[in-house]
Amino acid sequence: MDVNASNSALKSGEFSRVMQETLERIKPEAAYFYPENGRRTALLFFDMKDQSDMPSVAEPFFMGFGASVEFFPVMNVDDLKTGLDKASTAREKSRPLAGV
Repeated sequence: MDVNASNSALKSGEFSRVMQETLERIKPEAAYFYPENGRRTALLFFDMKDQSDMPSVAEPFFMGFGASVEFFPVMNVDDLKTGLDKASTAREKSRPLAGV
């Protein structure tokens, strides 16, 4: 988060309001806050059901704190199993027929 923008947001109370509203809305599995490269930083781990949710998550941070926001899709163990099963099925379908 931009230091000056987030300083202003902290002084006005906007920082706490935006952070609380966002955390209540996205219900992260984990949230970590720390300084990185001289800036306030947050790592929020949450289940995004639809990519179209990205603007509603990112915009409050862009607008309120001058933040940079990145999204990294990840899988849990169940997701990995499902994905590997799908990959195996796709691989089976794409095998050339014997003698062709």
